Amino acid sequence: MRYSLLLAEDDADLRDLIVRGLREEDFDIEAVGTGSELLRTYEARGADLLILDVGLPDADGRDVCASLRARGEVVPVVFLTARDAVPERVAGFEAGGDDYVTKPFALGELAERVRALLRRSARRPGLEVGGLRLDSEAHAAVNGNRQVTLTPIEFRLLSTLLTRPGEVMRRRSLVTAGWPDGSTVLDNALDACMSRLRRKLATLGATVTIDTVHGVGYRIGV
Repeated sequence: MRYSLLLAEDDADLRDLIVRGLREEDFDIEAVGTGSELLRTYEARGADLLILDVGLPDADGRDVCASLRARGEVVPVVFLTARDAVPERVAGFEAGGDDYVTKPFALGELAERVRALLRRSARRPGLEVGGLRLDSEAHAAVNGNRQVTLTPIEFRLLSTLLTRPGEVMRRRSLVTAGWPDGSTVLDNALDACMSRLRRKLATLGATVTIDTVHGVGYRIGV
């Protein structure tokens, strides 16, 4: 299967280099130079994965990602940036991104990160606990006739918890399950995701809960 990628990068030379490199890695890839072009192109054609430069001329790439998430889009997103500080990475994950590649980077590394993220986002059988069900087709949580869309990180975290209801999942295990290998993830990033998941479950009227086990991690309460 050839996956389709959509790249937003304003540096024309780097954009062309990435396109050539990823085509050689057997991806179908289309490239644009602005955030607005990416949104229009994605709406028209879709894509299996997005690669977003953070410093686009018309928008912060993280704002573009947040806009997509607000629409309910769950397409995996990889950020490209020259800024490597931990707060920058956390801001990217909190905006709904799934991975973060710092410039300069090797094209081989970018290709492998894309493949890993596509594998992690592959569809899995649905899970159901206490009436709450994960719909892998819609990338959503479902309770009765109510449904709420989840980001890829939220989906992976909730899936991990639901596979072991009532069991305490340690913070380190949840970070490993939710974020790509090698990501820098602060404690508050995990807590922020869990808070968002609780709010989303509340909108469903779900009876299952996400319980905090202080100093250890989280568990699904049933």
